[in-house]
Amino acid sequence: MAKSSLRKQPTRSISLPSRLQHPNANKIEKELNRLKTLEVSSLSTEKSLENSLVSLAQLYNSVQELLQSSTTQKGIVQHQNGIILEEALEESIELLDSCGNIKNLFNMIKEHVQDLQSAMRRKSGCSSIEGDIASYISFRKKLKTDIAKNLKALKHMENKTGQLLYLDLDHHLYMVIRVLTEVTSFTISLFRSALLFLSWPDTKTKFNGWYFVSKLMSIKSVDADKVHAVRSAGCLDIIALTKLQQQFCGKNDAKGAMQEAQRKLQMFDDIITNLDNPLECLFRQLVQYRVTLLNIITQ
Repeated sequence: MAKSSLRKQPTRSISLPSRLQHPNANKIEKELNRLKTLEVSSLSTEKSLENSLVSLAQLYNSVQELLQSSTTQKGIVQHQNGIILEEALEESIELLDSCGNIKNLFNMIKEHVQDLQSAMRRKSGCSSIEGDIASYISFRKKLKTDIAKNLKALKHMENKTGQLLYLDLDHHLYMVIRVLTEVTSFTISLFRSALLFLSWPDTKTKFNGWYFVSKLMSIKSVDADKVHAVRSAGCLDIIALTKLQQQFCGKNDAKGAMQEAQRKLQMFDDIITNLDNPLECLFRQLVQYRVTLLNIITQ
């Protein structure tokens, strides 16, 4: 028997097929290693984030199949009075809460962006939508606080993950625990990326309208004319607001600035929309993952 502990593991192939007694071992290993590759690469673009969400949802589906095998269920229920199952259940509800919160944040920002777009279509002059801009910036201030709160919760969960000691594990149960731990770690990492993806650049400037927008744009030389160099989705609405600021201050063609701002906001709205479905799919997989764990208890 192998004495092992459930602790954070280095990023490498875990060679599941030779040790995990399940027909989906190759599939699980492939999906885990693909996620590791995605984790090493940048998750700051909407496409990489979307691909990672899809891959993680697929991985949870495979993990559920692993948990439904009699060998796995017998091991996690009987070993150390079911402590493995208890920890997995606790983590599952925390992951569900976190995913639900992120979904809500995405929905909120989509709603406020669309409200701003609607105001821009209804009102012809930048000065007439200054109140709408202020409202959006106020929302962004609250969003920043919400993001920080959720990041703190993820950090707390990350610190707890894989800290319990499991003794006298056979190879199959050891690998099951490795899979559950790594999947949880990947999920936490991806949720963190999703939250940071929505974040504006950090600044100590007070949220007070156009002055705040101009200060945001000066951070790390964010250039409104180099949108392709901006890798955070949150910067797209900064660029849109800057276009409106230029119009308001008479530094640009009014009609052109308004059209460019609308285009940037539409790009931002499209990005959020494209991430909606993968987030929803992952949320449903997390629900089913928890249901699978609960079913093991009742069987």
